[in-house]
Amino acid sequence: MSKVEPFDKDGYVNAIVDTPKGSRNKFKFDEKIGMFKLGGALPLGAVFPFDFGYIPSTRAEDGDALDILILMDEPAFVGCLVPAKLIGVIEAEQTEGGQTTRNDRLIAVAPNSRNQSDVRFLGDLNSNLVHEIERFFISYNETKGKKFMVLGRAGPEAARALIEKSSSLGRSRTSAKRKTSRKTKR
Repeated sequence: MSKVEPFDKDGYVNAIVDTPKGSRNKFKFDEKIGMFKLGGALPLGAVFPFDFGYIPSTRAEDGDALDILILMDEPAFVGCLVPAKLIGVIEAEQTEGGQTTRNDRLIAVAPNSRNQSDVRFLGDLNSNLVHEIERFFISYNETKGKKFMVLGRAGPEAARALIEKSSSLGRSRTSAKRKTSRKTKR
């Protein structure tokens, strides 16, 4: 997955689905073993509202790849690469064990979606839907003993800038790991 760039040749963001829409199970890619594994389960009655995943070759402040929620007509599958059109970002902080870090959620739509293809900005969505997405992330984190605080919303330009910043962070950490592993092999 580390060889997949954050953007494709058409300018869409490359999103890797780790948890399909409607799933109670949360999956996560384990870089050490190169496979997706079960990371947890939501309480009975709670499911992911849309496909959830990450942007490859990025590194967010929390140490993981940038998170993305992809609005599509039907769920994809774990590990599916979805070219997606950024429509914005929910800016947020997450607190766990007394430590607070930024943990923004990118929002995108599949460009060939029948129901969402005309959406260009978060503001194009029904405001109740965006509020429900924010509430999902708040309650999802509460079940894990974390606090998720929404700081604001921003458009696709801010989302792209976040990816570009996190992409250079991801590359610098990856190259540092490679240099360290080369030194230990000698």
